[in-house]
Amino acid sequence: MTHQDDTISTLEQLTETCRDGQNGYRDAAEHVKDTGLRIWFNQQSLDRGQFAGELEGQVQQLGKHDPDRKGSVSATLHRKWFDLKEKIIGSDESVLAEVERGEDNAKEHYEKALKTELPADIRTIIERQAKSVFAAHDHAKTLRDQHKNAA
Repeated sequence: MTHQDDTISTLEQLTETCRDGQNGYRDAAEHVKDTGLRIWFNQQSLDRGQFAGELEGQVQQLGKHDPDRKGSVSATLHRKWFDLKEKIIGSDESVLAEVERGEDNAKEHYEKALKTELPADIRTIIERQAKSVFAAHDHAKTLRDQHKNAA
């Protein structure tokens, strides 16, 4: 594999992660009662969609003209499980716990990407996105804890 192939692979993995986040947050917004949570989830979904588009643009600039625009199969299965669990449990706290679990995955993928050798311009994009992903992870955890303590 060439360095460019490695970079494309890293970008595609992050794109898939962002699409998973976009879909997951959108799904979470549909399952919460708290309006503030719904607004935050919808904003995070939009942000992840923008991140994915930005990463896809970088893949195209590197010469791959047909980037995959879907999320992962495992995330699709996770959302199906989430839908079933929500029908059974049905609390904002359970939604937040699933969101945090998804954010653990996103954080892990961004941390892995930051450990790879990347062109400076692409590294700058990934670092900026990672900062937002890490902040969302921490915020989701805080919100989950607040809802848990309020119950």
